[in-house]
Amino acid sequence: MEKLLWIVLLAGAVGFVWLIWHKTRMLAERRRAEEARFALFMADHGVGGPKASLSPAAAAAVAAEAPGPGSVAAPPVPAADGLGQQKLLFDAAHKAGEANEPALAIQLYAKLLSRFPATAFSAAARAAVEAQKRKLSRHRA
Repeated sequence: MEKLLWIVLLAGAVGFVWLIWHKTRMLAERRRAEEARFALFMADHGVGGPKASLSPAAAAAVAAEAPGPGSVAAPPVPAADGLGQQKLLFDAAHKAGEANEPALAIQLYAKLLSRFPATAFSAAARAAVEAQKRKLSRHRA
């Protein structure tokens, strides 16, 4: 009976060690895939150098997650005139305003207007800055 108890305890310990090993391996794979997606995103938006700067492992992970021939891929963001960056800045500033962070929203709108003075978002950005300034003055009072 004592041998059976030791066998069960040993099997439980081996199972626990395997579970910990398996979860750590899965977490590491998920982290590598996340870093590869982030690197590809940054390369697509002109930050961090060209796409060729991806490590071979990151490029392989991104290629493995690429949509197949039967799936529909997201349309590329036009980077020639910076419209993608303008939209990202505008959306980030809008989200900051919705999250009750008027100072951050004003900074992001200012960054948008300073980098892209003739943007299509300029009228909406200026109106949003005024609204965020009113919100900030009420918040401080």
